[in-house]
Amino acid sequence: MVSAAARVADDDRARLRLWLRMLRTTRAIERELRERLAAAFDTTLPRFDVMAALDRTPEGMMMSELSRFLLVSNGNVTGIVERLVADGLVARAARDGDRRAAIVRLTAAGRAAFAAMAAAHARWIEDLLAPIGSDEARTTTATLAAFRSNWENDA
Repeated sequence: MVSAAARVADDDRARLRLWLRMLRTTRAIERELRERLAAAFDTTLPRFDVMAALDRTPEGMMMSELSRFLLVSNGNVTGIVERLVADGLVARAARDGDRRAAIVRLTAAGRAAFAAMAAAHARWIEDLLAPIGSDEARTTTATLAAFRSNWENDA
């Protein structure tokens, strides 16, 4: 007979194993995406993430909104945005004449470049996660979304 303490310890280890598996999987997929973005588009995952956020908001985002959305510091976003502006992929404008409150948005060239990257990214994700069936992917996504809502609202 297995004691209650042993069952709890097994449950704890199961959750720890789950966390480690999710972390390893995420890191492996991220590493692969970084390599593919560099090889195919000579870009980085952080640049892709900034462009993806801006693609979702065609009217543009304030720098502070962008950093909050991406869960990174303003300093990290500023450097990436400056390089994207220099490359002609992002435009920066003062908000209501206030030079301290910059709004950034994709340029036409940025939208075109991101569209190509996003299409490739979607294909790569499909390839990398091909062993997971559509039903299993939906179920796992729902489970993780429910879990996220349980702790995210407390933050």
